[in-house]
Amino acid sequence: MKQSAAPRRWRTALAAGAVLALCAGLVIGLWFKPAATTQPLAVSPPAAAPVASQPAPVVAVADTVSAPSPASPVLAPNTSQPVISADPSDPSDLSQLRGRNLTLPVTGISAAQLNDTYTQARAAGAPHEALDIMAPNGTPVLAVEDGRIAKLFLSKPGGITLYQFDPGSKYAYYYAHLDRYADGIVEGVSVRKGQVIAYVGSTGNALPEAPHLHFAIFRLGPERQWWRGTPINPFLVWRDAKP
Repeated sequence: MKQSAAPRRWRTALAAGAVLALCAGLVIGLWFKPAATTQPLAVSPPAAAPVASQPAPVVAVADTVSAPSPASPVLAPNTSQPVISADPSDPSDLSQLRGRNLTLPVTGISAAQLNDTYTQARAAGAPHEALDIMAPNGTPVLAVEDGRIAKLFLSKPGGITLYQFDPGSKYAYYYAHLDRYADGIVEGVSVRKGQVIAYVGSTGNALPEAPHLHFAIFRLGPERQWWRGTPINPFLVWRDAKP
């Protein structure tokens, strides 16, 4: 009996030792285990690759024009002084017109009151090529000789205008800045020397405070065009006339 009890004590002691060893291992493992994190680790997104800068797209545009530099001021022409160019009136034309003893075209005006405005500069320095006869608004305008009314015309510079041809349609007489036509004056009608055909005014580019008759004479070409011809200085037609 004593011999069988000894092996059991040995086996019991061996089992107890194994249990103690297992417990010691568990204690050591729990002691060295790292504490669990309660927050997920923040993962930084990968840095974006640097983007190379691109040049702005080229857009086709129309050529631009640089603003011009300020021009020198343009002086208004001095209308009280004649231009340099000489009067080109043909002496033979003047001789013929003087021989017709033309009537002065404005009632109450004598030859002595006329001023030569033919070569004076006007807009943009152009020569006047006409005679300005100052008179109150509404003063009767007379036909300088017999003839016919070739054209009644309204223009921006001349205002209300009238073109009269002489009996042979060699010369045209131009009356401008009129206030109105006389009764019965129409295109194609015949008129007599000294007949009232219109009235002085300031239409067109004439100053309202300076009404006058713009009177011109020109020799017609072969086509007999009422708007075109060779100008003649009216002042020279009456220059030698008696007051």
